Amino acid sequence: MACQSELSCRDGCGACCIAPSITSPLPGMPHGKPAGQPCAQLLPDMRCAVFGQPGRPAFCGGLRPSAEMCGNSRDAALHWLTRLEVLTAPSTVAA
Repeated sequence: MACQSELSCRDGCGACCIAPSITSPLPGMPHGKPAGQPCAQLLPDMRCAVFGQPGRPAFCGGLRPSAEMCGNSRDAALHWLTRLEVLTAPSTVAA
């Protein structure tokens, strides 16, 4: 996602570390993480323990806070990211 502003992460949010699935390995989660599960690197203050470090997945580095994604609250960010996860999930068609 491209950054369209200089918006900073909201203190105590962590929505981008909870709502989306991550399919690539990350420290503490060698098989990635499912949507809705907090990342193993999410600290109690809701900040990322591997922010800016080489082991951080490219997916995470690509997420940039924006007014659209973050909304006006943590709940709004969780809702937006959860909806995006559902809309972009691969379809599971039974054979």
